[in-house]
Amino acid sequence: MEKFYTIIKRPLITEKTFDLIERENKLVFIVNRSANKNQIKRAIEKIHNVKVIKVNTMITPKGEKKAFIKLHPDNSAQDIAIELGIF
Repeated sequence: MEKFYTIIKRPLITEKTFDLIERENKLVFIVNRSANKNQIKRAIEKIHNVKVIKVNTMITPKGEKKAFIKLHPDNSAQDIAIELGIF
């Protein structure tokens, strides 16, 4: 379980991410730059006990890796956000 926490660094909290949580059931995290999409997906599924449909990543201008996590409709991004203390 501990290695999953080295992949996921922290949730990203902006106005745009709140919009993604509400409208598209997506969460956004800053992740380890060397992590691939499968590792990110497994880490989110294990840490938060949810089903992930899709993971998109990008490198920010700051050099951080941002992961957009699309959750299965049975799982609520808002519930996870509340659990993380974002909402």
